[in-house]
Amino acid sequence: MKVNELFYSVQGEGFYTGTPAVFVRLAGCNLQCPFCDTDHAHGQEMTEEDIVRHVCQYPARHVVLTGGEPGMQLTSSLIERLHASGRYVQVETNGTYPLPESVDWVTCSPKTGGKLAVNRIDELKVVYLGQDLAAYEQLPAQVYCLQPCSGKNTESVVDYVLQHPRWRLSLQTHKFIGVR
Repeated sequence: MKVNELFYSVQGEGFYTGTPAVFVRLAGCNLQCPFCDTDHAHGQEMTEEDIVRHVCQYPARHVVLTGGEPGMQLTSSLIERLHASGRYVQVETNGTYPLPESVDWVTCSPKTGGKLAVNRIDELKVVYLGQDLAAYEQLPAQVYCLQPCSGKNTESVVDYVLQHPRWRLSLQTHKFIGVR
């Protein structure tokens, strides 16, 4: 697998905000979102064993597989190996690739132009740009999170959440506190 970066931090956004986690950012993405704040094009090849060995160097049990788009490379065997090492696996995806059934938590952040292929969504996280959210509200999820676009439109997101209490505010707190 091509890994862009692997690091230990706290989850900065969404349902698990504040949770210590090992982040495995897989390289590559099938979408070109104009607001993307991640350089995910580059990376180094790592075996699944290498990834698990690096993950196990950290004390957290929570692992976040992200990207780019992790669904482009993610395998059931990596999830199984992470589970065997006692890890809880969250995947952050744009939803355009099916994911292994054994993932513990799916955070789906759908983007315009991407056809959804995931079989479940635990957490729906939408970057709010003023778009109509009616179609997103039809997606079955346990948690609905609305996130400002790089903090530029926080007031309008707060207003929307207050008027539509199904949604909860998701801030990129890692940026506020200066961690990855």
